[in-house]
Amino acid sequence: MPTPKQMEKLASKSSHVPEPSIPAPGPADDLPEAYWDSIVRDPRGHIRSGVPIQQRRLSEIPRHVLRVSCRRCDRIVEIQTVDAVRVYGAHAIWKDVGMKLLDNGCKERTGRLEEDGCWPSFERT
Repeated sequence: MPTPKQMEKLASKSSHVPEPSIPAPGPADDLPEAYWDSIVRDPRGHIRSGVPIQQRRLSEIPRHVLRVSCRRCDRIVEIQTVDAVRVYGAHAIWKDVGMKLLDNGCKERTGRLEEDGCWPSFERT
């Protein structure tokens, strides 16, 4: 058991602990401005922040090979961008071209017109 003098000494030490002048940020606090600046300036963010590939015109797609697959029958169709531009035109939308490439090819049939056909998935190659 500490003596009364030691207890006073311990009590005086604990009361002199300086409190931090700036509290640490918690989960509910706003993130610092520098954090958001680094997110906005990151070049990897620009890849995701544009128009989705299925909504772009064929002339806007920089890839050499375009790929679309069916989520139902797992059929994959690839076409070179140059060939797609030659057949469908430079201003054709890739979603429309992909649907034309998958037309009448799905093996999964339900008998209902609105459900039949392929469900396209536009892949990144």
